[in-house]
Amino acid sequence: MSHMAPPPTSALKTASSAAADARRKARLGELLVQQGLITADQLRIALTEQRSQRMPIGRLLVRLGFVTEGVVRDIMARTIGQEAIDLGQVVVDAEALKLVPQEFARRHHVLPIAFDTQARALVVAITEMFNVVVIDQLRASLPPDLQVRTVLAGEAQLEEYIDHFYGYELSVDGILREIETGELDWQSLQTGGDEYTQPIVRLVGALLIDAVKRGSSDIHFEPEAAFLRVRYRIDGVLEQVRSLHKNYWPGIAVRLKVISGMNIAEVRAPQDGRLSLNLNGRPVDFRVSSHPTIYGENIVLRVLDREKSIISLDQMRLPKQTLSRLNLMLARPEGILVITGPTGSGKTTTLYSLLSQVNVEGVNIMTLEDPVEYPVALMRQTSVSEAAKLDFANGIRSIMRQDPDIILVGEIRDKDTADMAFRAAMTGHQVFTTLHTNSAIGAFPRLLDIGILPDIIAGNVIGVIAQRLVRVLCTQCRVEYRPSLEEKHILGLPPESNASIFRAHDGGCRQCNHRGYRGRLAVLEILHMDADIDELVARRATAREIRRLAVEKGFRTLAEDGITRVLDGSTSIAELSRAVDLTGRLL
Repeated sequence: MSHMAPPPTSALKTASSAAADARRKARLGELLVQQGLITADQLRIALTEQRSQRMPIGRLLVRLGFVTEGVVRDIMARTIGQEAIDLGQVVVDAEALKLVPQEFARRHHVLPIAFDTQARALVVAITEMFNVVVIDQLRASLPPDLQVRTVLAGEAQLEEYIDHFYGYELSVDGILREIETGELDWQSLQTGGDEYTQPIVRLVGALLIDAVKRGSSDIHFEPEAAFLRVRYRIDGVLEQVRSLHKNYWPGIAVRLKVISGMNIAEVRAPQDGRLSLNLNGRPVDFRVSSHPTIYGENIVLRVLDREKSIISLDQMRLPKQTLSRLNLMLARPEGILVITGPTGSGKTTTLYSLLSQVNVEGVNIMTLEDPVEYPVALMRQTSVSEAAKLDFANGIRSIMRQDPDIILVGEIRDKDTADMAFRAAMTGHQVFTTLHTNSAIGAFPRLLDIGILPDIIAGNVIGVIAQRLVRVLCTQCRVEYRPSLEEKHILGLPPESNASIFRAHDGGCRQCNHRGYRGRLAVLEILHMDADIDELVARRATAREIRRLAVEKGFRTLAEDGITRVLDGSTSIAELSRAVDLTGRLL
């Protein structure tokens, strides 16, 4: 009787490794359910989608909006006993980048993040810890005495930071060179697809990707008599990034209008459109607006990056006192919470941050916006529409019949909207909304001007938050100095004080793209309503009276909140004065 030869040891190892890998992947969804991060129903939905999309379960759960990529990354790391890393906290290591070519990093989804010259060890971020083939290829490309240590990173974040670390203007320059000289840029053609045979198509895509990676909030295409100016708004400030010959503009304009669903034949009337792209493994939306000028159509794209814009209150870097006041207001079961500030001051972001605190399965949140900027799981979101004859007032009236707990009204613009919002608050709902005023106390005269009676305002407003955004000093290159006498006066410091503050470095550094600032933070003034302030509002007290009483109860103005941010080194006095009026402190 012949016996079968036992399988080779290597084959047994491969089979057992594959089985273990399958078990780990199957357990990921179950672990998320066990820890209450997703429901069993959500896991079933993802598994059903996986049959058609053939995508890892973790990536699918992120794409469906059930969990964040950071949660999946940390759970996977704990499951397999590996270290996880947030690439947002990593500083570029030029020595590590030199060891791994950009092409290899892109193709195999690996990112060198650190190189220890003494231990001769290279630390590499990777998305699949069990991809032995890639790790072996990496080791083969490195000097034999070099060790490789892997850490787990989120997929979308890894894609973004490969571009961020290696530089992301190359493809734009390559495409421009291709158009001007007729030479093909093979690197930019590697993405494939028939549409990529058209350089203008790739140029538009590369510009949009470039803007998103730089953290732009808006992209401006501005035609002049002889050239096209391309500007990005980064951290609230417009920066010119390109000047292209006017011959480029007709093709770029047509491409932008086609992909955003606008009429390419209409060039004399304003148009609005919308565009969605999947960049770096995550969806990014653009709101597109065209406007006729004497040199042609001006097109501006607002970047709506959900992952960057919707953050929790804890991530907003707010002082503890501010955070506790916000949580106190959120605890009120009914009433209106108003956020005020000019356009671009981050009102929508703060609204969504507040709503994310209470967005759970036991609460029905319904929104009415113009338009919906960030789709969020669980929330029932509606865009107001002239075509459907759905305005804010009619929308609130309809929402009231949908059994809501919390209602978000994008903006109070007129008496009808204000009446319906206050009616919702008086019938036991929490209402969140925005208003265009310069200060928190300025909300009351504005509501009175709209036509709301002071008796109605008193008792139904939970609180008013006025907000501005200021740029954060780059911690790598900020310059410490002693303030002048005038600056000490503004900061409320005695003339003999030896305190130091910071300003931006003139030339900046590589970390901040030579701007001196990196990122923005919110400066807030919070007016928390109580019976005493309600009484003043009900009898139409002046703003000065309301302010005096509010200050006695701990109210801090925008200027005072901003000054604490200057004194702790977060921002500069020059930047604060750009966003907040400090002239009153000079008197």
